[in-house]
Amino acid sequence: MSRILAIDYGKRRVGVAVTDPLQIICTGLPTVPNKEIFTFIKNYLASEEVESFVIGESKNLDNTKSQVADDIESFAKKLEKQYPHIPIHWVDERFTSKMAKQSMLMSGMKKKKRRQKEIVDEISATIILQTYLEKTQL
Repeated sequence: MSRILAIDYGKRRVGVAVTDPLQIICTGLPTVPNKEIFTFIKNYLASEEVESFVIGESKNLDNTKSQVADDIESFAKKLEKQYPHIPIHWVDERFTSKMAKQSMLMSGMKKKKRRQKEIVDEISATIILQTYLEKTQL
């Protein structure tokens, strides 16, 4: 088996998470500046085998597209064009940031560290990946 790479795409930063090769454990990777995400993915794929990508699908509460949805779709099209052999799966990312912040609070993380948006993005990507794994294992 190979890894699954999850992406929480944002206009400034991109949260990234990955499974272990057996696709059991999800681990957050360092958050990447938006402009560097394709370089990051290229370098990651050079050293690790990735079976598929999971991208957080941004929607409003009424199930309509959010403001960033078009940017995410554009990113996904570029990703698909560069790596046509790696399938892309979508996961609803509503509430992942809120869940990430709650997770940080419950883990006892200091307030100063909880304010770092990069950590929220990393945890959000991990939640997206965990959600995908749970859906596919049903």
